[in-house]
Amino acid sequence: MNQGKYVFAQAITFLPARIFDRCVRKYQGDKWVKHFTCWNQLLCMMFGQLTNRDSLRDLLVCINAHQPKHYHLGLGKRISRSNLAEANEKRDYRIFEMFAYEMIAEARKCCIPDSDFDLSVQGNVYAFDSTVIDLCLNIFWWATFRKAKAAIKLHTLFDVKTSIPVFIHITAASVHDINGLDKLVYETDGYYIMDRGYVDFERLYIIDQHEAFFVTRAKSNTKLKRISSSKPDKLKGVMCDQRVILTGHYSYKSYPKQFRRIKFYDAEQNRTFVFLSNNLTLPAIEIAMLYKYRWRIELFFKWIKQHLKIKSFWGTSANAVKIQVYIAIITYTMVAIIKSKLRLKQSTYEILQVLNVSLLDKTPLRQLFENSLSQDVKEQNYTQLKINLI
Repeated sequence: MNQGKYVFAQAITFLPARIFDRCVRKYQGDKWVKHFTCWNQLLCMMFGQLTNRDSLRDLLVCINAHQPKHYHLGLGKRISRSNLAEANEKRDYRIFEMFAYEMIAEARKCCIPDSDFDLSVQGNVYAFDSTVIDLCLNIFWWATFRKAKAAIKLHTLFDVKTSIPVFIHITAASVHDINGLDKLVYETDGYYIMDRGYVDFERLYIIDQHEAFFVTRAKSNTKLKRISSSKPDKLKGVMCDQRVILTGHYSYKSYPKQFRRIKFYDAEQNRTFVFLSNNLTLPAIEIAMLYKYRWRIELFFKWIKQHLKIKSFWGTSANAVKIQVYIAIITYTMVAIIKSKLRLKQSTYEILQVLNVSLLDKTPLRQLFENSLSQDVKEQNYTQLKINLI
């Protein structure tokens, strides 16, 4: 990093500006714009994400307190609450959606798999789930959920190996989770881990037709017929490993092939889990371990809700909400890229905490983290699903 630059200016050098310009041109984001461009809008919103601002007014008070530094921070000129609010209201959110996916692709290329992923599966491993973000019905009237409550839902596909979200689909919370599967593009030999709320055999058969694999839990009312059994490893908790077929007329019509049913007993919690998968070759214990990694997407939802601004919004329209969510994802992936390219030992949480208080310093970025002493910062306690698999 060049000495004399602000930390924020150093951090945004990891954003591919030319790719962002291409996104802007595609949707004509800067048409008729003289001063406050889409790039300025992006940086202002990212500054708010990194400094954890509570509202649009709070963000503008913070930014305008450092008005002489606007040029060096890349924020542009004539930044006002009305300019930023109007930009969030009127500029196409697809500009930032497209750029978020470009950042995701870049992060996946440079981020190495987590060291604690100890399975031998060759394909990419994804967890798919959704989370609900509550809103005020009087203000966010378009986000239908319940009679007296509004909310949006983030349908997310999460790369378990690199801890990067690879797909985000934003809908009103009234949209059922299972509809999110219709938006996915499946990879050959990829593994898709879902909870039992996503058990829909017509959609699971689509995954199988794309030569990908699913791992999910069985519903209690699923009617199956055993075709054959493999010898279970009861010492590791595998109670049965069967090839089964659906017996219901309509369910069999939706999924006319054999698949796998694995019954696993967790001695520590004294619970039994029944897993379904179309992978007929992977050891049963690894199927159970794959499902255990589904918990990482729950941790991701918890993390972004705590450390990025996606629970309180700086605009009320659907367009403004989507812009803020996608810029939160851009910020997350930028931090992941910084961590990977600078080979930082700190966690993503620690990097964000350091950036939060250092954006207006002129310390070289690498030196900023070399001088910081990692104390293994602990976040709020959470109850993780525990499965003794070995």
